[in-house]
Amino acid sequence: QVGDSCSAARDCGVGLYCGDCAAAGRTRPSCIRDLAIQPTTIVKGLPFNRYSWLVTHNSFSIVGEPSRTGVERVTFYNQEDTVTNQLRNGVRGLMLDMYDFGGDVWLCHSLQGQCYNFTAFEPAIDTLKEVEAFLSENPTEIVTIFIEDYVHAPMRLSKLFTAADLMKYWYPISEMPTSGQEWPTVTDMVAKNHRLLVFTSDASKESSEGIAYQWSYLLENESGDPGIDPSACPNRKESQPLNSRSASLFMQNYFPTIPVESEACKENSVGLPQMVQTCYAAAGNRIPNFIAVNFYMRSDGGGVFDVQDRINGLTLCGCNTIAACQVLGHQRAHARTLEHLIELPLL
Repeated sequence: QVGDSCSAARDCGVGLYCGDCAAAGRTRPSCIRDLAIQPTTIVKGLPFNRYSWLVTHNSFSIVGEPSRTGVERVTFYNQEDTVTNQLRNGVRGLMLDMYDFGGDVWLCHSLQGQCYNFTAFEPAIDTLKEVEAFLSENPTEIVTIFIEDYVHAPMRLSKLFTAADLMKYWYPISEMPTSGQEWPTVTDMVAKNHRLLVFTSDASKESSEGIAYQWSYLLENESGDPGIDPSACPNRKESQPLNSRSASLFMQNYFPTIPVESEACKENSVGLPQMVQTCYAAAGNRIPNFIAVNFYMRSDGGGVFDVQDRINGLTLCGCNTIAACQVLGHQRAHARTLEHLIELPLL
């Protein structure tokens, strides 16, 4: 079980691996979670914005990823396993930095809005094909992609998603709620096959290519070091204030400006729960629909998975964890949600 001593992954149960967290003072190897519980499998059929989902920051910036340009890469890394594995482990949101590079769209962890051969990872279509394969194999799952957009060639992003065969899952802008209204239920989204939400940081792409401008539909706290200081939870400058009701989705960033792999287990176990509570208050008692972290599997036991479970449990049925929730009908779930948001602290 979580926290039990181990010497290898085989000593731990399903959804666990054997690791340690020296940064938090746990040097003895123990079983640590690496698998999320999807809240929609327990409390079903609610609007999309009632749930909390796990997001990986710079999902493509993977430790040990071989260079595709023939030049040694010089950049920071944020994750440890493939995008396919992230999705299999329950990640449902991907942050992807897209650039014009070599006549194509590449994923780069770069600077000054330009991709270089020493900051490039891979053509974006390779990662998007991983997403397509996952959606094809899992017909009830919904994935959200957040593009940090440095692509300037006209229609290049639209052509990219078409080439990756992802348009059949596309959630159209025309059906995205505005002015803070509720999203459709996950049941309706699956029935219509609207299972891929894509947001861009480039406002012009909404009218030119039909890709939703992120901050028209989403509130977001500041990223980097300001987003991990538990004394405050400022909004990102592009976002409306977190307590605004102009949008019904809320993204909480929780990762330092400079990622340190060995420190992530402490950040995800100790700092994240504190920061979720701070941002919950700053957002006017609104849960984060997306929790974005570095090295998502690293913790001293439960980490981001436990935080997500507790948020979903408390808000969806008033339980301390989503696993304790009973399957509720729409009306009962709605009533319990309102009741417990008033009566219970989030974490």
